[in-house]
Amino acid sequence: MPFDPASLKFDDRGLVPAIAQDEDGTVLMMAWMNADAVARTLETGRVTYWSRSRQAYWIKGETSGHVQELIDLRVDCDRDCLLLVVRQTGAACHTNRRSCFYTAVRDGEEVELMAPMT
Repeated sequence: MPFDPASLKFDDRGLVPAIAQDEDGTVLMMAWMNADAVARTLETGRVTYWSRSRQAYWIKGETSGHVQELIDLRVDCDRDCLLLVVRQTGAACHTNRRSCFYTAVRDGEEVELMAPMT
């Protein structure tokens, strides 16, 4: 059956959360996509998000060189969240870390799990 991005359950702003996971299983980041960003990602193989702050498309790595190449796009059971399995080049986080999830809460304290990439 052909995939239609319009079949996803978008929020009232026309967005769906998209979790990027490296092919090695590392959860890298979460961002937002609209139907056109999903379609562009599938057409090009370069992950394209929708930037809520800039109100513009954002091709991951376009300015930083930290590219996300799409390996697999998965839709959750409710069709309201995406999992993007990607081949990540460089840092995924704007803080220059491999993952945006670099802080843990342990025994009530925040612990930084990884330093920025050099």
